[in-house]
Amino acid sequence: MRVTLDINVLLDVFQKREPHYAASARVLAMIQQGELDAVFPAHGFTTLYYVVRKHASRPGAEAAMDRVLEHFEVANLAVAGWVRARALPMSDFEDAVVAPVAEESGSRFIITGNTGDFTHSPVPAITPVEFLSQFSAL
Repeated sequence: MRVTLDINVLLDVFQKREPHYAASARVLAMIQQGELDAVFPAHGFTTLYYVVRKHASRPGAEAAMDRVLEHFEVANLAVAGWVRARALPMSDFEDAVVAPVAEESGSRFIITGNTGDFTHSPVPAITPVEFLSQFSAL
């Protein structure tokens, strides 16, 4: 199954953010073990690097980047995808960009900690806990 991960799931793991760490880490483990085919939006890389470096170190940020590059397809949008993101009735533009990335990549779900921001997404959003309760026996 192909899924798109929102940046907050990765930050839960790289920053060990509770109470979300365990479920997000299990989803990431499923990806690393090849149980899930995962997509990460290219526009999230700079934010991921910045946040991890700010809270850890440069080597920590580089290790996080390497981990994502090793286990995820990195997806970017062409102009039409950015236009589609702007047209979606979503209040957070970063999330609006994740939605067409998921759509264009053929993802079944967007796994995110903030499903409420994806109410109008063309691809359904699900939390790590919800995903694991439905699909961890894949």
